[in-house]
Amino acid sequence: MLEVKNLKYSYNSEYQALKGVSLKVNKGEMIALLGKNGAGKSTLFLHLNGIYKPDEGQVFIDGEELKYDKKSLLKFRQKVGIVFQNPDDQIFAPTVEEDVAFGPLNLGLSMEEVQDRVEEALARVGMTGFEKKAPHHLSGGQKKRVAIAGILAMKPEIMVLDEPTAGLDPQGVVNLSALLDELNEEGITILISTHEVDLVPNYADRVFVLVDGKLIADGTPKDIFAQPDILEKANLKVPIVTDLFQQLEEEGFDMEGDYPLTISEAKDKFLKLLNKN
Repeated sequence: MLEVKNLKYSYNSEYQALKGVSLKVNKGEMIALLGKNGAGKSTLFLHLNGIYKPDEGQVFIDGEELKYDKKSLLKFRQKVGIVFQNPDDQIFAPTVEEDVAFGPLNLGLSMEEVQDRVEEALARVGMTGFEKKAPHHLSGGQKKRVAIAGILAMKPEIMVLDEPTAGLDPQGVVNLSALLDELNEEGITILISTHEVDLVPNYADRVFVLVDGKLIADGTPKDIFAQPDILEKANLKVPIVTDLFQQLEEEGFDMEGDYPLTISEAKDKFLKLLNKN
Protein backbone atom coordinates (compact mmCIF):
# COMPACT_ATOMS: atom_id res chain seq x y z
CA MET A 1 0.00 0.00 0.00
CA LEU A 2 2.91 2.34 0.82
CA GLU A 3 6.35 2.06 -0.71
CA VAL A 4 9.43 4.24 -0.35
CA LYS A 5 12.33 3.76 -2.77
CA ASN A 6 15.86 5.01 -2.11
CA LEU A 7 14.73 8.17 -0.34
CA LYS A 8 17.45 10.77 0.22
CA TYR A 9 17.03 14.18 1.82
CA SER A 10 19.47 16.84 3.07
CA TYR A 11 18.63 19.89 5.15
CA ASN A 12 21.84 21.54 3.99
CA SER A 13 25.18 20.67 2.42
CA GLU A 14 26.51 19.39 5.74
CA TYR A 15 23.60 17.30 7.01
CA GLN A 16 21.95 14.45 5.12
CA ALA A 17 18.96 13.27 7.15
CA LEU A 18 17.94 10.34 4.92
CA LYS A 19 20.56 8.26 3.12
CA GLY A 20 18.66 6.00 0.74
CA VAL A 21 15.73 4.65 2.74
CA SER A 22 13.58 1.95 1.10
CA LEU A 23 10.62 0.20 2.73
CA LYS A 24 7.23 -1.33 2.02
CA VAL A 25 4.08 -1.26 4.16
CA ASN A 26 1.16 -3.58 3.44
CA LYS A 27 -2.48 -2.62 3.73
CA GLY A 28 -3.82 -2.97 7.27
CA GLU A 29 -0.45 -3.27 8.98
CA MET A 30 0.47 -1.55 12.23
CA ILE A 31 4.11 -0.48 11.95
CA ALA A 32 6.45 0.86 14.62
CA LEU A 33 9.42 2.99 13.54
CA LEU A 34 12.18 2.97 16.15
CA GLY A 35 15.35 5.01 16.38
CA LYS A 36 17.10 7.50 18.61
CA ASN A 37 16.65 11.26 18.27
CA GLY A 38 18.19 12.47 15.03
CA ALA A 39 17.84 9.10 13.30
CA GLY A 40 15.58 10.60 10.62
CA LYS A 41 12.17 9.31 11.76
CA SER A 42 10.33 12.64 11.56
CA THR A 43 12.04 13.54 8.29
CA LEU A 44 10.94 10.24 6.76
CA PHE A 45 7.36 10.71 7.93
CA LEU A 46 7.17 14.19 6.42
CA HIS A 47 7.90 12.68 3.00
CA LEU A 48 4.99 10.25 3.14
CA ASN A 49 2.37 12.76 2.00
CA GLY A 50 4.55 15.33 0.30
CA ILE A 51 5.23 17.82 3.08
CA TYR A 52 8.89 17.34 2.17
CA LYS A 53 10.10 16.61 -1.37
CA PRO A 54 13.10 14.27 -1.53
CA ASP A 55 16.40 15.13 -3.15
CA GLU A 56 16.29 11.63 -4.65
CA GLY A 57 13.89 8.71 -4.48
CA GLN A 58 10.17 8.10 -4.78
CA VAL A 59 7.08 7.53 -2.65
CA PHE A 60 4.23 5.33 -3.89
CA ILE A 61 0.70 5.04 -2.48
CA ASP A 62 -1.41 2.18 -3.85
CA GLY A 63 1.19 1.80 -6.61
CA GLU A 64 0.84 5.43 -7.72
CA GLU A 65 3.87 7.72 -7.45
CA LEU A 66 3.50 10.78 -5.28
CA LYS A 67 3.72 13.99 -7.32
CA TYR A 68 4.15 17.48 -5.96
CA ASP A 69 1.65 19.62 -7.86
CA LYS A 70 -1.26 21.03 -5.84
CA LYS A 71 -3.90 18.64 -7.21
CA SER A 72 -1.79 15.54 -6.58
CA LEU A 73 -0.82 16.63 -3.09
CA LEU A 74 -4.45 17.16 -2.09
CA LYS A 75 -5.28 13.69 -3.36
CA PHE A 76 -2.43 12.00 -1.51
CA ARG A 77 -2.95 13.95 1.71
CA GLN A 78 -6.50 12.67 1.81
CA LYS A 79 -5.09 9.14 1.75
CA VAL A 80 -2.16 9.70 4.13
CA GLY A 81 -2.71 11.75 7.28
CA ILE A 82 0.21 12.80 9.50
CA VAL A 83 -0.08 13.68 13.19
CA PHE A 84 2.93 15.76 14.23
CA GLN A 85 4.83 15.19 17.46
CA ASN A 86 3.99 18.70 18.67
CA PRO A 87 0.26 19.44 18.20
CA ASP A 88 0.98 23.19 18.24
CA ASP A 89 2.61 22.68 14.82
CA GLN A 90 -0.70 21.34 13.50
CA ILE A 91 -3.51 23.21 15.25
CA PHE A 92 -4.05 26.79 14.09
CA ALA A 93 -7.80 27.60 13.84
CA PRO A 94 -9.61 29.82 16.39
CA THR A 95 -11.77 26.93 17.66
CA VAL A 96 -11.51 23.15 17.91
CA GLU A 97 -14.47 22.73 15.57
CA GLU A 98 -12.94 24.93 12.87
CA ASP A 99 -9.61 23.17 13.13
CA VAL A 100 -11.06 19.68 12.67
CA ALA A 101 -13.24 20.97 9.81
CA PHE A 102 -10.33 22.49 7.89
CA GLY A 103 -9.30 19.35 6.00
CA PRO A 104 -12.80 18.20 4.99
CA LEU A 105 -13.68 21.72 3.82
CA ASN A 106 -10.67 21.66 1.50
CA LEU A 107 -12.02 18.48 -0.05
CA GLY A 108 -15.05 20.45 -1.23
CA LEU A 109 -17.53 18.45 0.85
CA SER A 110 -20.97 19.76 1.75
CA MET A 111 -21.35 21.55 5.09
CA GLU A 112 -23.57 18.74 6.31
CA GLU A 113 -20.93 16.13 5.51
CA VAL A 114 -18.20 18.28 7.09
CA GLN A 115 -20.24 18.68 10.29
CA ASP A 116 -20.89 14.95 10.45
CA ARG A 117 -17.19 14.23 10.08
CA VAL A 118 -16.23 16.77 12.73
CA GLU A 119 -18.72 15.35 15.24
CA GLU A 120 -17.65 11.77 14.54
CA ALA A 121 -13.92 12.54 14.76
CA LEU A 122 -14.24 14.45 18.03
CA ALA A 123 -16.35 11.66 19.50
CA ARG A 124 -13.70 9.09 18.53
CA VAL A 125 -11.00 10.95 20.46
CA GLY A 126 -13.18 11.86 23.44
CA MET A 127 -13.38 15.57 22.71
CA THR A 128 -17.13 16.02 22.22
CA GLY A 129 -18.19 19.21 23.97
CA PHE A 130 -14.98 21.07 23.15
CA GLU A 131 -16.15 22.28 19.72
CA LYS A 132 -16.16 26.00 20.62
CA LYS A 133 -13.05 25.94 22.79
CA ALA A 134 -9.94 27.82 21.71
CA PRO A 135 -7.12 25.29 21.14
CA HIS A 136 -4.59 27.37 23.06
CA HIS A 137 -6.71 26.89 26.20
CA LEU A 138 -6.42 23.09 25.98
CA SER A 139 -3.92 20.85 27.73
CA GLY A 140 -1.15 19.16 25.75
CA GLY A 141 -3.02 15.86 25.75
CA GLN A 142 -6.23 17.50 24.59
CA LYS A 143 -4.40 19.29 21.78
CA LYS A 144 -2.97 15.96 20.64
CA ARG A 145 -6.47 14.45 20.53
CA VAL A 146 -7.71 17.40 18.46
CA ALA A 147 -4.81 16.94 16.04
CA ILE A 148 -5.73 13.28 15.65
CA ALA A 149 -9.39 14.23 15.15
CA GLY A 150 -8.38 16.59 12.34
CA ILE A 151 -6.73 13.67 10.55
CA LEU A 152 -9.62 11.27 11.24
CA ALA A 153 -12.04 13.75 9.71
CA MET A 154 -10.23 13.29 6.40
CA LYS A 155 -10.99 9.54 6.56
CA PRO A 156 -7.45 8.52 5.59
CA GLU A 157 -6.36 5.09 4.46
CA ILE A 158 -3.00 5.52 6.23
CA MET A 159 -2.31 7.33 9.52
CA VAL A 160 1.23 8.37 10.40
CA LEU A 161 1.87 9.42 14.00
CA ASP A 162 5.15 10.94 15.15
CA GLU A 163 5.72 10.17 18.86
CA PRO A 164 1.97 10.18 19.59
CA THR A 165 2.37 9.35 23.30
CA ALA A 166 4.73 12.28 23.99
CA GLY A 167 3.19 14.55 26.61
CA LEU A 168 0.36 12.15 27.51
CA ASP A 169 -0.30 10.89 31.03
CA PRO A 170 -0.50 7.10 31.56
CA GLN A 171 -4.27 6.96 31.07
CA GLY A 172 -3.92 9.07 27.93
CA VAL A 173 -1.43 6.54 26.57
CA VAL A 174 -3.86 3.69 27.29
CA ASN A 175 -6.74 5.54 25.62
CA LEU A 176 -4.67 6.40 22.56
CA SER A 177 -3.44 2.82 22.20
CA ALA A 178 -7.03 1.55 22.36
CA LEU A 179 -8.13 4.07 19.71
CA LEU A 180 -5.31 3.12 17.36
CA ASP A 181 -6.18 -0.56 17.80
CA GLU A 182 -9.80 0.21 16.87
CA LEU A 183 -8.79 2.20 13.81
CA ASN A 184 -6.42 -0.53 12.68
CA GLU A 185 -9.13 -3.16 13.08
CA GLU A 186 -11.35 -0.99 10.88
CA GLY A 187 -8.75 -1.23 8.12
CA ILE A 188 -6.61 1.88 8.56
CA THR A 189 -2.90 1.25 8.04
CA ILE A 190 -0.92 2.87 10.87
CA LEU A 191 2.73 3.90 11.21
CA ILE A 192 4.01 5.13 14.56
CA SER A 193 7.40 6.44 15.61
CA THR A 194 7.97 6.00 19.32
CA HIS A 195 10.49 5.62 22.11
CA GLU A 196 7.98 3.58 24.15
CA VAL A 197 9.49 0.16 23.46
CA ASP A 198 7.28 -1.46 26.12
CA LEU A 199 4.21 -0.63 24.01
CA VAL A 200 5.59 -1.79 20.67
CA PRO A 201 5.03 -5.56 21.07
CA ASN A 202 1.40 -4.92 22.07
CA TYR A 203 0.41 -3.35 18.76
CA ALA A 204 3.10 -3.59 16.08
CA ASP A 205 2.95 -6.23 13.35
CA ARG A 206 6.37 -5.12 12.14
CA VAL A 207 9.18 -2.89 13.33
CA PHE A 208 11.50 -0.71 11.25
CA VAL A 209 14.73 0.48 12.85
CA LEU A 210 16.33 3.67 11.57
CA VAL A 211 19.89 4.70 12.43
CA ASP A 212 21.60 7.84 11.09
CA GLY A 213 19.25 8.11 8.12
CA LYS A 214 19.49 4.44 7.13
CA LEU A 215 17.04 1.60 7.63
CA ILE A 216 19.07 -1.12 9.35
CA ALA A 217 16.37 -3.63 10.32
CA ASP A 218 12.84 -4.74 9.41
CA GLY A 219 11.05 -7.57 11.21
CA THR A 220 8.52 -8.63 13.81
CA PRO A 221 8.95 -7.28 17.35
CA LYS A 222 10.26 -10.70 18.41
CA ASP A 223 12.80 -10.63 15.56
CA ILE A 224 14.03 -7.13 16.36
CA PHE A 225 14.22 -7.39 20.15
CA ALA A 226 16.17 -10.65 19.86
CA GLN A 227 19.08 -8.86 18.13
CA PRO A 228 21.28 -7.06 20.70
CA ASP A 229 23.55 -5.64 17.98
CA ILE A 230 20.60 -3.91 16.29
CA LEU A 231 19.34 -2.51 19.60
CA GLU A 232 22.80 -1.23 20.49
CA LYS A 233 23.22 0.55 17.15
CA ALA A 234 19.82 2.22 17.57
CA ASN A 235 20.39 3.05 21.25
CA LEU A 236 17.29 1.02 22.19
CA LYS A 237 16.49 -1.26 25.11
CA VAL A 238 14.34 -4.38 25.20
CA PRO A 239 10.88 -4.09 26.81
CA ILE A 240 11.03 -4.20 30.61
CA VAL A 241 9.28 -7.59 30.67
CA THR A 242 11.99 -9.04 28.43
CA ASP A 243 14.71 -7.48 30.57
CA LEU A 244 13.24 -9.17 33.67
CA PHE A 245 13.38 -12.62 32.07
CA GLN A 246 16.89 -12.04 30.77
CA GLN A 247 17.98 -11.19 34.31
CA LEU A 248 16.23 -14.27 35.69
CA GLU A 249 18.10 -16.42 33.19
CA GLU A 250 21.38 -14.84 34.31
CA GLU A 251 20.46 -15.96 37.85
CA GLY A 252 20.19 -19.55 36.67
CA PHE A 253 16.52 -19.91 35.72
CA ASP A 254 15.82 -21.91 32.56
CA MET A 255 13.65 -19.69 30.33
CA GLU A 256 13.04 -22.51 27.84
CA GLY A 257 13.26 -20.60 24.58
CA ASP A 258 12.13 -17.13 23.57
CA TYR A 259 11.85 -14.32 26.07
CA PRO A 260 8.35 -12.83 26.46
CA LEU A 261 7.80 -9.29 25.20
CA THR A 262 4.44 -8.45 26.79
CA ILE A 263 2.79 -8.89 30.20
CA SER A 264 0.41 -11.45 28.69
CA GLU A 265 3.31 -13.50 27.32
CA ALA A 266 5.12 -13.18 30.66
CA LYS A 267 2.08 -14.51 32.54
CA ASP A 268 1.88 -17.53 30.24
CA LYS A 269 5.61 -18.15 30.63
CA PHE A 270 5.45 -17.96 34.45
CA LEU A 271 2.47 -20.35 34.58
CA LYS A 272 4.29 -22.80 32.32
CA LEU A 273 7.40 -22.69 34.51
CA LEU A 274 5.35 -23.04 37.71
CA ASN A 275 3.43 -26.02 36.36
CA LYS A 276 6.67 -27.67 35.33
CA ASN A 277 8.10 -27.28 38.80
